Amino acid sequence: MTKTVFYLTRHGQTEWNLQKRMQGHQNSALTALGEQQAEWLRDRLEVENLGAIYSSTSPRALHTAQILRGKRSLPIHQQISLMEINMGSWEGMNTDQIQLESPLQYSHFFTRPDLYIPLTSGETYKQLEQRVVPTIKRIINDNAGLEVLIVTHRMTLKVIMAYFLNKSLQEIGELPDILSTALCKVTLTDNNTTIDLYGDTSHYQ
Repeated sequence: MTKTVFYLTRHGQTEWNLQKRMQGHQNSALTALGEQQAEWLRDRLEVENLGAIYSSTSPRALHTAQILRGKRSLPIHQQISLMEINMGSWEGMNTDQIQLESPLQYSHFFTRPDLYIPLTSGETYKQLEQRVVPTIKRIINDNAGLEVLIVTHRMTLKVIMAYFLNKSLQEIGELPDILSTALCKVTLTDNNTTIDLYGDTSHYQ
């Protein structure tokens, strides 16, 4: 029996998170708390025998992954396909302003991903799913029997967890939110998938 374990997390808190600004493919730096959150999770994962680390190419995710790596000599495999959903013209905007100007689209973005249609050049959740799920399948195939860490983003991680949970796009909106550096753990054994943790923050201090 081959057992493959995935530890999946969202990057630490960023400046734009504090300012309630949408990030998507754009980036803002981790705050001091964001770095601290990553250090808390690093300490929690210190005893785990990680065999591979993957990260979104976004600097906030990569910075988080570098902290989580700790003293390990593992390379960080950067994957552009693990980036956050492209939010088009919403990127950099304050969420209060978006909610005021586009209440229906804003609501669909969080609660009905299957109905969400970006106003400009952003991605739909279906497009996000189509770039993320093949990457996850490839990572699974390339790392059979290992413990793997993946550092990504809020909505991207929800899509990944929906895949493991066998949830539809509509059901993604019903999944609990995932906070900064919250930990998900998925164990794959042959044809069985076990969700051991979802959005766990017990490492917070």
